[in-house]
Amino acid sequence: MKKDTRFVGLDVHAETIAVAVSDKPGEAQSLGTIPNQPEAVRKLIKKLGPVESLRVCYEAGPCGYILYWLLTQIGVFCEVIAPTLIPVKAGDRIKTDRRDALKLARCYRSGDLTPVWVPDAAHEALRDLVRAREAAKKDQLRARHRLGKFLLRRGLRFSSGKAWTQKHMIWVKQQRFDNPAQEATFQDYLMEAEHMQARIRRLEQAIDEAIAAAPEPLKAVMAALQGLRGVAKVTAATIVAEGGDLTRFEHATQLMGYSGAVSSESSSGGKQRRGAITKTGNAHLRRVIVEAAWHYQYQPRVMPQLHKRQQGLSEPIKEICWKAQQRLHRRFFRLLAKGKAKQQAATAVGRELLGFIWAIGMQCRREQESRAAAQPGAGV
Repeated sequence: MKKDTRFVGLDVHAETIAVAVSDKPGEAQSLGTIPNQPEAVRKLIKKLGPVESLRVCYEAGPCGYILYWLLTQIGVFCEVIAPTLIPVKAGDRIKTDRRDALKLARCYRSGDLTPVWVPDAAHEALRDLVRAREAAKKDQLRARHRLGKFLLRRGLRFSSGKAWTQKHMIWVKQQRFDNPAQEATFQDYLMEAEHMQARIRRLEQAIDEAIAAAPEPLKAVMAALQGLRGVAKVTAATIVAEGGDLTRFEHATQLMGYSGAVSSESSSGGKQRRGAITKTGNAHLRRVIVEAAWHYQYQPRVMPQLHKRQQGLSEPIKEICWKAQQRLHRRFFRLLAKGKAKQQAATAVGRELLGFIWAIGMQCRREQESRAAAQPGAGV
């Protein structure tokens, strides 16, 4: 890196950006505040000097990656920083935009900051969609709870099968209340539950369309991941949207750490103590992985649905999926035999499942490179 490199820290907000620059190790100066507008950012970059000598960073936040894309388009090297991994001094109780920008500039020069992965347009669009469905599922759960508890307070219980099936919904719609206030409440709760169901159907249809329109490498990875037990279309789309290009991780353990499903550790001297998972990672990825891990408590078997999803996959990918079933099933029950709770076992199995997901991502990469090399004129 050149000696005249300037490290720029930006504290970004919806309306303003606080700017600080570090030209020497341990030192930084504030350049004030500019409007959060493309014209003002371009003017700032021209003022700071040649783009080749600039290294810019800012915290990941609600403003997204618009600034990152603008700076990279200009030709400036930019990184988005993980906010939770920024060093904090003990006893530091003053927080302002100016001080935050100065801290970013100093820490960026010293190499104490950890950048996050910035998705491209295809990944971000798919990620927004799968997160919208996740939000809709949470809203549906709340709407169903309101409706179910309202009926329970009236002494109405469905005892002819599982709740929220078609049969159950027919029974719910047959209920009537003499009190107009109660009837209005019931109809509102019922309408909200039905609205949430329709909303989820629309989003899942949109996910199907997004997968069909995705770039071929992205589509191939999602198809391959569905060869794993417990990983259907929505789960595969979530893994790819949240994890991005799986081959960017050099080892499977890096993907495990990215999910926050690795154990915390507090060791000193000759003592080693491991605790609960860190949860300092992508919570959306961790959630779907743990949900998928529950399927491995059952005996290894290729069910009809799984067999259908595996059609068209290469033999190496199928072998990885079968090896995952065998290993993770044994792992699940070994943990239970040691006295671990089922939730702990599922979390540990989910962490190991990420290793097989990484292996599938690497195999897909090799197959894509092999096909590209086999095309006529590839070596010309």
